[in-house]
Amino acid sequence: MHGAVKLYKDNLQDRTSKKDLAACTEWQSAWVLLLWHSLLVACMVLDCQEEQNGLMRCPSISQEKLLDRVIHHAELIYRVSEESCSLFEEMFIPFPLRLQTNQAGYACITKALPIPSSRSEIQQISDKWLLHSVLMLVQSWLEPLVYLQTTLDRYDNAPEMLLNKTKWVSEKLISLEQGVVVLIKKMLDEGSLATTYNEPGLFQYDALPEMMESVIRDYTLLSCFTKDAHKMESFLKLLKCRQTDKYNCA
Repeated sequence: MHGAVKLYKDNLQDRTSKKDLAACTEWQSAWVLLLWHSLLVACMVLDCQEEQNGLMRCPSISQEKLLDRVIHHAELIYRVSEESCSLFEEMFIPFPLRLQTNQAGYACITKALPIPSSRSEIQQISDKWLLHSVLMLVQSWLEPLVYLQTTLDRYDNAPEMLLNKTKWVSEKLISLEQGVVVLIKKMLDEGSLATTYNEPGLFQYDALPEMMESVIRDYTLLSCFTKDAHKMESFLKLLKCRQTDKYNCA
């Protein structure tokens, strides 16, 4: 596909005007946007919004299908967050500074949460705590991602693709939260469960940080969220494995 595009541009340079070349560039941009739109469409909606009578639509979905949709949601959130982090790094973080930030070992905002980290801990926790760990991670990132969106909007040269991706992740995280809450009620029979884990003071705002400090903080936020998004996906897939092949989920 890329070779065909290159050949097409070479031919245009030999026999077309600058106006035609501009049209070719517009076509390439439209092609990239079309691919991004396809990714958005590929994310199946969890459809957990409230009906007029106050009931949730998610309970009408079977437990197995709901878990599959939640996993698919988590997969796409992780993929897009990873792309966003790489794009941010390429645009705003010089290579020497990337090494410094990695070596600095900035603490992620979710470090204080009781989330299992080692392989042995993850294997030993119950299905209940797998689900509750996912929910804690999801809910702890809702506010920071909204904040990140507002700070990126103030960047002078932030690419539209980066803004769109971070906004998409922020919106889809809300859908993931809704799906996980309903899944907890279905799998654990905890209909009256209090499922809010937003702890005050978990994420702190600075008034007007210096520009470089703000960039590093945003980069750290994106990096940490990408790691946590991978945890969400992994926990949900382990849960799915336990439902189908309990004794072979290494």
